Amino acid sequence: MGAFEYQALDLQGRTRKGISNGDSARQVRQNLREQGLTPMNVVAVTDESAATQVTAPESKPATARRGRIKTGELAIITRQFATLLSAGLTVEESLSSLVQQAEGHQVKSVLSGVRSQVVEGRSLAEAIAQYPRSFIEIYHAAVAAGEQSGNLDEVLERLAEFVETRRGIQQRISVALIYPVILTLVAMLIVVGLLVYVVPKVVQVFEDTGQALPFLTQALISISEFMLDHGIWLIAAVLGLWAAGAFALRNAGMKTVIHQMILKFPGVRRLSLGSNTARMARTLAIMVGSGVPFLSAMRASEGVMTNVVLRQNLADAAGEVAEGVSIHRALARNGNFPPLLIQMVASGEQSGRLDEMLEKAASALERELEARIAVLVGLFEPAMILTMGAIVLLIVLAILLPIFDLNQLIS
Repeated sequence: MGAFEYQALDLQGRTRKGISNGDSARQVRQNLREQGLTPMNVVAVTDESAATQVTAPESKPATARRGRIKTGELAIITRQFATLLSAGLTVEESLSSLVQQAEGHQVKSVLSGVRSQVVEGRSLAEAIAQYPRSFIEIYHAAVAAGEQSGNLDEVLERLAEFVETRRGIQQRISVALIYPVILTLVAMLIVVGLLVYVVPKVVQVFEDTGQALPFLTQALISISEFMLDHGIWLIAAVLGLWAAGAFALRNAGMKTVIHQMILKFPGVRRLSLGSNTARMARTLAIMVGSGVPFLSAMRASEGVMTNVVLRQNLADAAGEVAEGVSIHRALARNGNFPPLLIQMVASGEQSGRLDEMLEKAASALERELEARIAVLVGLFEPAMILTMGAIVLLIVLAILLPIFDLNQLIS
């Protein structure tokens, strides 16, 4: 029995959408007709690459858009899943309950697809692997380890904590960056408005008098005229640079060069290292604690690192571990991973509590990252205000200087 998304018309002609289970699209359409609905299309959601859309018996298969579960919804679903399993329900029963409780259409669609594959005999890990856009990187390996060890509920609890922690950090960083971003945009709009609309009208009065203008006023007039004459080209240049940067990041070679440059700037290096190693340590802690072999955990943790240089460093370290080198020595070889992480891993290897040490290292790195971002945001705000004040002051001086000269001339 598979899961199908349907779109149908009720007796009042209103469109109804939902999820229905059945052995085939024809059976689902028959069930809809028995409910007084007129089926418009039926979409199977169990296939990995696409779903089969059926609008009529003679229609051909078409590609349907895959659903996606957001991070916040995933945290809630994972916590509920763990609770249901702990209460003694089977995986299929738990998924059925989650489908009934789901509110969003996308969430219901993905969960129905996972459930249908479990009913067909696939493992939960295999089922969620079909939805990589919905489940985060470590889900598949951790769930597979939980199924093999028989403690799937405990693994899901750890995954729920991981997703909640990750979402919490992202929210705090986003909230911290809202004010600086708004402040920057407003400052830029004010400066552009002054140069484009205010300055030309005010300075035109002094140009008509024929007096020699101060250098600052002449420079301001030149900037204003340049923005008026070439403003469109400036916008096009900015968009072009943005597009070129996006294209460069799609090229593997250019992306590696850019990420290498990021790791050479002290301030940016600390942020990149902090965010990447914190995610890596947290992922390793979850997977090792779930029973995944450390070497496999290292391979899987490469996917959570956004910096390709650090990702390659971790891959190289995993290769050395496979050859018999100790974990902390392999991580220390490239010199990029923080000493705190290496020391905690070394302590975990010696004491046999590697998952606990990784958990502590991840928490420490996350706190350090949040503190560093808070400091940078705290410094950015006054710096932006001072910069904005200096620019406005220069504009005001450029306007007032000719007035002072004119008053002296009249005197």
